[in-house]
Amino acid sequence: MTIARKMYRAQLRAGAGSAAIDAVRQASAAAERLVREGVLMTAAGFAWNDNLFLYYECVKRDVAPEELVPGLEAYLAEWPGKPEPRHWILMIDVFHFNEPASALHWRRKQPVERRAGRVAHLKPEMMSSYIYYHYQLQEERAFSGDKYEIIAMHENLLFGYQEFPKVIEEPVVPGRLSTKGTPENWEDSRMDLHFQAWEDGHLYFKHIDQLFAYYDEGGEQA
Repeated sequence: MTIARKMYRAQLRAGAGSAAIDAVRQASAAAERLVREGVLMTAAGFAWNDNLFLYYECVKRDVAPEELVPGLEAYLAEWPGKPEPRHWILMIDVFHFNEPASALHWRRKQPVERRAGRVAHLKPEMMSSYIYYHYQLQEERAFSGDKYEIIAMHENLLFGYQEFPKVIEEPVVPGRLSTKGTPENWEDSRMDLHFQAWEDGHLYFKHIDQLFAYYDEGGEQA
């Protein structure tokens, strides 16, 4: 299989606090093992308020989040909406500049100095517009950007994953649209009207705490 990129969100139970964060860090030993075994290429975990986020890249097979960070059920709330209990929600990939063509294509060619997670809230009425503009940009290959950046959505919450230094290169996988609808000046998309402002007035994304990060070359841990 080619690389499958996964992004998940979980909600901490009320009062779980620092004990839950410590448990995630301890549980990430399973993620480190999966990376060492080559089942995953990259695995990273992040926390923000009472939310947990996972980003990981499956190489040999699909991996469930419970396998990546096992034994956290006592700390995680259950999401409604399905008959079976769910502690992790698969977030929807809504934007990436690049995508894996193969494991060889996706392997990092230079050391990664830092991996980062970030979050933002969209105005609910602007969610469809955000997806429209970003899918168009993505599949028209309107302009190039960070190879490993990806943005996912659950409800109106966006979670983004990035690596630094950024890698800018043309995608290998062809775009899926033959149209030319992306604004020539991206500012004309008015992304400033799509985001909910933070309490301090800031728009767009804010970086969040990293709990662990592993990569399969050299057992790197950040």
